[in-house]
Amino acid sequence: MLELPIHRSLRFVLSSPHYPENVGAICRAMKTMGFSRLGIVRPSRLAMPSHPMAVKMAVKSWDVLEAAEIYDNIHEAIVGSDFVIGSTARRGVSGVLHPRPLAEKAVAWAAQGKRVSFLFGNEKSGLTSEELGLCDFIVRVPIAADQPSLNLAQAVQILTYELFSCALEQRAKTQG
Repeated sequence: MLELPIHRSLRFVLSSPHYPENVGAICRAMKTMGFSRLGIVRPSRLAMPSHPMAVKMAVKSWDVLEAAEIYDNIHEAIVGSDFVIGSTARRGVSGVLHPRPLAEKAVAWAAQGKRVSFLFGNEKSGLTSEELGLCDFIVRVPIAADQPSLNLAQAVQILTYELFSCALEQRAKTQG
């Protein structure tokens, strides 16, 4: 598997996920782009990595699922992070970046050996205002429809794609 600096520097953190299918699908989304570090804060009893539906949805990424770290609170999950990035679908939040510019920043930080945590909130309510307040940057995936948000695993897939894509472009620039 291809390993770039971004893969070693970045961790995804889910805050209070509810559905085991999302936990499994997130592992699959992460692994397709080379990421393997997952933290889960206060998962519902259903959203535990051992739940059969999480295992079913984690197709060929069971290693990511099994290695997921469980935390009691968000503060424990982000210990050691140089940068914390929160994802939100909320409107009216100031200073929100699009995925591509944020991915470019994260790739640059990774090249400097910085540790980055990406936070994702609960499927129903997202990150709390307190959790967003812990973030150095906030990202929102733009959507065109009246649908209020993306599925949690889809949002993670979009961001992992942007991160991986930017990391590949950076590698090509430094090698070429």
